[in-house]
Amino acid sequence: MKIGDVSFWYGDIGLPYCRAPLAGDTSADVAIIGAGYTGLWAAYYLKKANPALDVLVIEKDFAGFGASGRNGGWLTGGFAWTHRRYLETSSEHAVRAMVEAMNGTVDEVIRVAEAEAIDADIRRTEELMVATNPAQMIRLKAEVAHRRHWGEDGRVFEMAAKSLADRIRIPRALGAMVVANVARIQPAKLVRGLAAVVERLGVRLVEGTTVSAYEKGSVTTDLGIVRAPIILRCTEGFTAGIEGLKRDWLPLNSAQIATEPLPDEVWRQIGWQGHEIVGDFANVYCYCQRTREGRITVGARGVPYRFGSSLDANGAPDAETIRRLTAILHRHFPAARQARIDHAWCGVLGVPRDWCATVGLDPSTGLGWAGGYIGVGVSTSNLAGRTLADLATGRDTDLVHLPWVNRRVRPWEPEPFRWLGVHGMYALLNAADRREARPGAGPSRLAALGNWLTGRG
Repeated sequence: MKIGDVSFWYGDIGLPYCRAPLAGDTSADVAIIGAGYTGLWAAYYLKKANPALDVLVIEKDFAGFGASGRNGGWLTGGFAWTHRRYLETSSEHAVRAMVEAMNGTVDEVIRVAEAEAIDADIRRTEELMVATNPAQMIRLKAEVAHRRHWGEDGRVFEMAAKSLADRIRIPRALGAMVVANVARIQPAKLVRGLAAVVERLGVRLVEGTTVSAYEKGSVTTDLGIVRAPIILRCTEGFTAGIEGLKRDWLPLNSAQIATEPLPDEVWRQIGWQGHEIVGDFANVYCYCQRTREGRITVGARGVPYRFGSSLDANGAPDAETIRRLTAILHRHFPAARQARIDHAWCGVLGVPRDWCATVGLDPSTGLGWAGGYIGVGVSTSNLAGRTLADLATGRDTDLVHLPWVNRRVRPWEPEPFRWLGVHGMYALLNAADRREARPGAGPSRLAALGNWLTGRG
């Protein structure tokens, strides 16, 4: 089994050669910190809006090194369970507009990939979120009602156990929430393709260049100063590494495994011929896909947070996390029990204190930001990139009036309180899942307590 080495997705296509680093002090019209999905989408739409703009993207490692090259490959057009929090500072009409804009990201990403000849193993399909016990079924019904209330009645619905079994056979499944108009992707292919596209458009992309701090008009790196009137921070889970931002967004860890390619006989037992993206309604939920070459990838939270907002070492998860992911694989897909695990990896995603993604720009300083996607960044980052481009160019579009724009939240607590809070939350969520797995059990109050502990619920 290969452990770390960034991710399986790079094992699939090979690690890239790094582009040249920053060659000393320079200037640009727009400087973007971070060459993941958000930064590259922002650069793409900036150049499309004004090809004459001098756009410079600064990356510490290589484009797509972070979550953009490690995620589960779910292009869903949805966002986390934070509708009511956006409603607190806006209106029901505005939140519905944000839901509609998010839903549109699936078609937009696919449109750009086709127009720019990006091969990312994109396959239109549906999302199946499965319930395997009565407590999960209660959450499933509540989530379907919630999402339909907020305008997704045309694409979100409940599926009975029998119909689900015709699509995919998961033991003890009682039903599923179906989300239409989603896609499965190979995430590293998408981010590498996008990086090549923005370079063709004239964006300057420097790699191997570490940003230590930034302020109005300038970005400080280890290789020189970049001066720009507009500076966009697109660092997601890596934000804590920038001076003064240690507590802004918590780097939450998630991990995955990939099996060897499975034989046809195993697929006949499992089903899954539609390549749907599959998850469950456990409190500590999982996310899975069937890859281009017939592997199963399984992702979930392992060690959720490292003390002091520390990061993983090149995507290497610990042995206990691999064991937990393998247990999920065997529980949901017992026909794959004999399959070899070929790769295991991990990475971080950004979590704001109120668990709400944000995008914004302060016109008085020219400093912008986007992130805090809570694990649904493949689609959310596209909307963020488009919004940043509109904000940076001063265009008064519908996007710049959505309720996540210029939203500010308080920072996370200092250590050891945030470590205790996050680990306490996941201990309670895991305990809730164990209780709910008992025959006849209903939803555990431990889950509500765990979510309350960090403001997630």
